[in-house]
Amino acid sequence: MDIRNTLATQAYTQALPKKPLRAESEPPMRETFNAAMDSAIDALREGETQARAALTTGADPHSMVMALAQTELAVQTAVTIRDRVVEAYQEILRMPV
Repeated sequence: MDIRNTLATQAYTQALPKKPLRAESEPPMRETFNAAMDSAIDALREGETQARAALTTGADPHSMVMALAQTELAVQTAVTIRDRVVEAYQEILRMPV
C-alpha cells in the first residue's frame, strides 16, 4: 500500500463539506405532511362550500367548477399517498425476519 494514496484519501475526506442529515431550514417530514393534509382538507371544504352556494343561491358556476376540480385533485392525491403507504407497509411485512 502506498502511503501517498492513504494520505491523499485522508486529505480528500477532510476537505469534503460536512452536510447534516437534514438541513436546518428544512421542516421535519411530519410538519410537511400535516401541511399537505391541511391543504387537502381546505380544498375539500372550499369545494363543498362552493357547491352549496351554487345550489342554494345560484352563485357563479365557474367558481364552483374550479373548486370541484381542486377538490377532485386533492382526493386523488390523498388516495395516491394512501396507496403508496399501504404498498410500503405490505413490502415491510414481506421482509424476512
